[in-house]
Amino acid sequence: MMRALLLIALLALAACSPEPSPAEHVLTYGSPYPPTHPFSRADITWMQTVERESGGRIKFKPYWSGSLLSSSMSMLEVRHGLVDIGLITPIYTRGGAHMLRAQSGFYGGVRDIAEQVGVYKCLAGAFPDYTAELRGLHVLAVQGGNFPGVVTRTRPIKTLEDFAGKRLRAPTENVDVLKALGADPVNMPMGEVYSALAKGVIDGVVAPADTIQSLHFGEVAKYFTQLHVPRGAYPARAMSDQAWRRLPGDLQALLRRSNRVWEAALMQQLLAAEEAGTKYGHAHGIQFEPLTQEEQDRFARLYNDKALHQAQLLSAIGLDGVPVFEKAQALIAARAPQCEATE
Repeated sequence: MMRALLLIALLALAACSPEPSPAEHVLTYGSPYPPTHPFSRADITWMQTVERESGGRIKFKPYWSGSLLSSSMSMLEVRHGLVDIGLITPIYTRGGAHMLRAQSGFYGGVRDIAEQVGVYKCLAGAFPDYTAELRGLHVLAVQGGNFPGVVTRTRPIKTLEDFAGKRLRAPTENVDVLKALGADPVNMPMGEVYSALAKGVIDGVVAPADTIQSLHFGEVAKYFTQLHVPRGAYPARAMSDQAWRRLPGDLQALLRRSNRVWEAALMQQLLAAEEAGTKYGHAHGIQFEPLTQEEQDRFARLYNDKALHQAQLLSAIGLDGVPVFEKAQALIAARAPQCEATE
């Protein structure tokens, strides 16, 4: 009887308690990745931080797994308000992001993710073309990445000559160098690669070891060549200008400050995924193939030669890419640049 009376009292008290105040701003977030992906785990960390630091004034409504946002059109979709905030991929965008796409190949010699992000922010602050291509968007996080090797289905790459004839998915900045090695590079969103590998449409993919587990490539490939492929950073999370202008100044300031949280969470998740992917690969029969230092050095020289050529080609569309390439190389040589990107 006492227990029943206590339960009734607790229920009555709960009924009288005020309901939590609704958020002033519910912001939609879109990603092509599932919520379990390392990118998404970093996104969730950021959302939780912003909700807490806003005192509940901001809440997020996420849409995962490409339910609202695509990979190839993400910049346009966010810009036009399909979602308030989204994961953007200028490296896959089919138009209007020529400098953002090309510059990701100017980072030859870069040493780690933090340096990738630092170089990007310095370049973005120095060259107006970055701002022009990001019109209508407010960048909330810049993302670097683990250094790619080469995942292959049936035959390993043991020397640079082994690239000849292989059809490989690769980011745009790697296309020229792979063609020079005799490969047949194709560019497709990473979400399409598993199926292409499984069906034999491609022989492999230029990708970091974390994809062996995070994107399940270890299920459809047998080899990972430990070629150190340089890569750069790019603006990876952005908010539409129309959603930005709906926020009061103090919440805009909170989102500006929160970029450090998001970028740190991304780096932490990327490094953890790299370690987990390597361990998973060793445990599940993936054969890791090292390259000699001589082969690595040959590749690095060829990579930078092709990057400079890509910078020169930008002049055909009215962009001056050579100063951007030269600035990136100077920043990398100087080590650990510290800049804040402008919007």
